[in-house]
Amino acid sequence: MIGNSLALLVLSVALFLYLRRRPRSLPPGPRGLPVIGNARDVPKNFEWLTYDRWSREYDSDIIHLRMFGTTVIIINSMKAANELLNKRSSIYSDREHLVMTADLVGWDRDIGFMPYGDKWREHRRLFHQQFRPATVHTYHPKLLEEARKLLPRLLFQLGDFMQPLRTMTASMILGVTYGMELHTDNDPYVILAEKAVHSMAATGNMGSYAVDYLPWLRYLPSWAPGAGFKRQAAEWKELVVEIFERPFVSIKQAMSLGKAPPCILTTMLEELDPKKDNSDRETMICQVTGTAYNAGSDTPVSSLGTFILAMLLYPDVQRRAQKEMDRIMGCDRLPEFEDRGSLPYITAVMKETLRWHPVSPLVSYKLRADDEYGGYHFPAGSIVIGNAWAILHDKKRYLNPEMFDPTRFLRPDGELDNGVPDPVEAAFGFGRRICPGRHFAADLLWITMAHILATLNIQKAISEAGNVVEPSGEYTSGFISHPVPFKASFKPRSPASLDLIGSRSSLK
Repeated sequence: MIGNSLALLVLSVALFLYLRRRPRSLPPGPRGLPVIGNARDVPKNFEWLTYDRWSREYDSDIIHLRMFGTTVIIINSMKAANELLNKRSSIYSDREHLVMTADLVGWDRDIGFMPYGDKWREHRRLFHQQFRPATVHTYHPKLLEEARKLLPRLLFQLGDFMQPLRTMTASMILGVTYGMELHTDNDPYVILAEKAVHSMAATGNMGSYAVDYLPWLRYLPSWAPGAGFKRQAAEWKELVVEIFERPFVSIKQAMSLGKAPPCILTTMLEELDPKKDNSDRETMICQVTGTAYNAGSDTPVSSLGTFILAMLLYPDVQRRAQKEMDRIMGCDRLPEFEDRGSLPYITAVMKETLRWHPVSPLVSYKLRADDEYGGYHFPAGSIVIGNAWAILHDKKRYLNPEMFDPTRFLRPDGELDNGVPDPVEAAFGFGRRICPGRHFAADLLWITMAHILATLNIQKAISEAGNVVEPSGEYTSGFISHPVPFKASFKPRSPASLDLIGSRSSLK
């Protein structure tokens, strides 16, 4: 008996030690190679599509990769995203330090790329104060003004209709943030934002550049073979510095002369105590306003481009939206924010635009502590990627997700269906890192779409040979995804619409 008991005890201890030492299970994923892991498996473009496909192949809404020794966890369902990124956001809110984006290009000034901690919380709190729902309504007059200026620009545009959209969104955010007025589509601030944000789109996804996984590459001399990324980064960094500092310095100088217009920046600077050293606070204000300028001047352009593409590809949607506008507006006025409750289909069009092709298909986080979920173990330091594209194209949540169908958000009586998953849940990020400017962005998109649909017919362009020019429907890859440039024609819906739009001479 004693011998059997001793043997059982020894076996139990051995089993306990074995289970403790055995590597805990990671989610499934493709088998990688030694050292480089899955570096060759991940495509350079449209990674979100591959991650979504792997999720189906491995029958798991969470998959696992290894990239040069780094654990990467990819979340492809809202259920897992809600449980991990939302409910456990205290450990899923950090950012991986991207050497290319943060150090070499200089986007560490942007709140979105700051590591989780006191500095980030201070910046986020200051940003939220200016763009929370209770404040955003005070910016509605500026949004209305710029949406109405857009209409004649679209009507008389010759070629690139995206440029008037960039001017409008830049005018909106620069107006409320810095009190600036833009007058032309080639305004220097519009061009600056476009060039600077391109560098973010190119570098903002983890692994876009090898230096993110192999930081020692940053010490290569710029002239060395394979160091072209350093030369490119140096060019981009000049633009990033300018997008943060140029408008800030300009408005500070105007304040010293008593000529600064009322805006977010002047309000924050006027609240500073002149008896204290405000250098650190001014740096934070510069970074907060620069973050707003960067995000507000470009990301809505992608959504508006998607909206126009959808109107070309789904003309029945455009016609139904216009009928709703006519029923509420008539032909004698333009829409107001107060009309939103009476225009559920327009709101559904906006929601479907956010769902159909999210601006940022992938959102990356860094896990701060070991975690467990669904029987899987996630080690601290893992890169955790929320696949917004996969979530917003989940067939279990959205029937026929590849189709642009605003009615998915409506009840049979035509009112908004609050039981349908709101795409805002994923389109603007997750948890504590969800976009703090999402309320401003949603208002910008809604009022712009409403104005276009009320007054203009969006049609496919006609070539010089008289042929219809079909849009490709393709998108760019990267941290920010835009529709590949396509042509469209904007025509007034009626003589009354033309009167409402006014003429090109009405532009300031």
